[in-house]
Amino acid sequence: MSFLRPTLRARQIAAHLKTPSVSPVRLMSTASEQSYEHIIVTHPAPRVALVTLNRPKALNALCNALIAELNTAFKALDRDDNVGAIVLTGNEKAFAAGADIKEMKDKTFAEVYKHDFIRSWSEMTQVTKPIIAAVRGYALGGGCELAMMADIIYAADTATFGQPEIKLGIIPGAGGTQRLPRLIGRSRAMELILTGRNFSAQEAYSWGMVARLFPSPRVVEEAVSTAEQIGKVGGLAVKAAKEAINLGEEMGLSEGVKFERRLFHGLFSTADQKEGMAAFAEKRKAQFKHE
Repeated sequence: MSFLRPTLRARQIAAHLKTPSVSPVRLMSTASEQSYEHIIVTHPAPRVALVTLNRPKALNALCNALIAELNTAFKALDRDDNVGAIVLTGNEKAFAAGADIKEMKDKTFAEVYKHDFIRSWSEMTQVTKPIIAAVRGYALGGGCELAMMADIIYAADTATFGQPEIKLGIIPGAGGTQRLPRLIGRSRAMELILTGRNFSAQEAYSWGMVARLFPSPRVVEEAVSTAEQIGKVGGLAVKAAKEAINLGEEMGLSEGVKFERRLFHGLFSTADQKEGMAAFAEKRKAQFKHE
C-alpha cells in the first residue's frame, strides 16, 4: 500500500486532531456539553463523533481519570440524536500503550477487589451506537483491550498490538483473556497472553481481529468515512444489527437466529422501514429519519 497525497477530507480530519498548546483542557462539542482533560471530542463529518485519547506524554496510558471521561463522553454521544457512529483513536505513536502502571502498582488485593477495580473500563461495550477503533502506533495491554471493545477495528499497517501483562506478574483484566480468543482463536490467544509477545497489524488482520489495514496517515480518515456511511442509514436498524451480532455471540445458533428474527420483525413497525422499502420500490434515495 502506498502513501497517498492527503485528500481534502484528510486535511479536515487532521485539523480536528491538532492539539492546541495553550491548555490541556479543551471544550467539547455540544453533544457532550463538557470539557475534558484527557480526551478530545470533535465532529469531523455529519453524524460522526471523533473521540481522541489525549495523554501524549504518557503514550495515552489508560488511567482512571481518562476512563471516567471516556465513559461520560460515550454516554453523552449515545444519547445524541445527531450522532450515528463514533470513531475512537489515539495519536501516531500510540492508540493506548497500556494501563497507567504507576497508578496501580501499589494497590492491594483488598482494595482492588472491594472496589471492583477496572470494571468501569468495559462500560463502552454498553454503547448502542457503532464504535470504530482507528489504531495507530501501540495498542498494548489495556489499549489492546480497549480496541477489542470496539465494534470495528481499522489499523495502520505499522500498528502493534499485544497483551504483555504476564511480564508484570498479572493477567489482562479488562477482557483480554475473553475477547482475544473469540477474535483470533484459543491457541493463538493462549500463546500471545502466556508469552506476552506483541503482534503486528498484519497478523491481527490475517487472524480476523482487524477489519482493514491502511497507511497510518489514512486510518482516521477511513474510519470517519465508514462511520459517515453508517450514519446515513436507518439508525434503528443499525442499533438492532449491532445488538443482534453482539448478543448472538453469547447464544447458541438457534437462539441467536430466533433473536435476530424478532428484531427483524420489530423493525417493520418503524418509519425507516417504510421509507427504505418505498424508496427501493420507487428507485429513489431513502431519506431516513432514524425513527
